[in-house]
Amino acid sequence: MNINLTLIGQSITFLAFVWFCKAFVWTAIRNAMDERETQIADGLEAADRAGKDLELAQEKATQQLREAKQEASAIIDAANKRANQIVDEAKTAAHEEGDRIKAAAQAEIDQEVNRAKEALRSQVAGLALAGAEQVLEASIDENAHKALVDKLAAGL
Repeated sequence: MNINLTLIGQSITFLAFVWFCKAFVWTAIRNAMDERETQIADGLEAADRAGKDLELAQEKATQQLREAKQEASAIIDAANKRANQIVDEAKTAAHEEGDRIKAAAQAEIDQEVNRAKEALRSQVAGLALAGAEQVLEASIDENAHKALVDKLAAGL
């Protein structure tokens, strides 16, 4: 065998193999590599978007937590104000009730004083009649002199 012919045959076969690979295999491999590169780029972009979305979600959660704390604080303040208002209303009602009870007690005391005065007047009138009887040593008719006794009692 001739080495030149073998080298030429191998060169032709190698060139045919390179052409075949470039024509059929290389395009398929290159398409697969491009597709994989696109998938990786899309995956990285999605990861970046997910990271940004996570940051936005964390900021939103923080904002909502801040708003919830402010709302809770406002509700607590309103409840404290309402509690103080209820206490003040209860104090006012208690003072009014105390004043009403004092007024009723004062009216009752005034009635008792008037009853006691009337009782004392009638006792004084009886004593005055008894004294007058002893002074005059005569019996005075209480019914006949009732007007006089009432006038005397009113004067006391």
